[in-house]
Amino acid sequence: MEKERHVLVIFPHPDDEAFSVSGTIAKYIHDGTPVTYACLTLGQMGRNLGSPPFATRETLPDVRREELMEAARVLGLEDLRMLGYRDKTIEFLDESVLVNEFTGLIEELNPSLIISFYPGYSVHPDHDATAEAVVRTLEKMDPVQRPKLLCLAFSRNCIEDLGEPDVHNDVQNFAEKKIATIAAHRSQTQLYALSLQEGLKNQDQAILERLYTERLWTYKFK
Repeated sequence: MEKERHVLVIFPHPDDEAFSVSGTIAKYIHDGTPVTYACLTLGQMGRNLGSPPFATRETLPDVRREELMEAARVLGLEDLRMLGYRDKTIEFLDESVLVNEFTGLIEELNPSLIISFYPGYSVHPDHDATAEAVVRTLEKMDPVQRPKLLCLAFSRNCIEDLGEPDVHNDVQNFAEKKIATIAAHRSQTQLYALSLQEGLKNQDQAILERLYTERLWTYKFK
């Protein structure tokens, strides 16, 4: 992992960061790099309410807000921005709304690296809409001043279309913190976090591969 001036992580939902790049975030923080996480929504429409259920449709936004704050605490992340958009509506926003939001963040923070989803290869409409707005924002910038953009992709055709990931971050030393970050999003991840803990304990190779390496693609601007 290269030394960065400031890392800005942009995702639409609580727990997007946990599954995908919590090890990378933890490593940057450990190395003294400032990290900001801008989370667009509270995941109000998440399908899970706990296992067994402990949230309701009415309480889920508050539950997920607290879970996101706990995940940030676990990571040591001091700059969490909850942007206040509504879950499952990001694709319907005028793109200029998010471009203006992201432009403001970039002007304030001056990041050298942004991490988000790869547009068209991240399955969920909110994921793709967020990613597309990130790309549009950066395309408007002077290429000399533009931060790097690393993207997550996990659609079935991502390897076929994009090739192998450009970045393989070794986060083995942060595996337990990654599990704890996932577990913090308890309403959505309770059983999965337990399976990861069991896999780490038993040295399950498939689980270790998932925990120890985080893969990203470099977005190549035209």
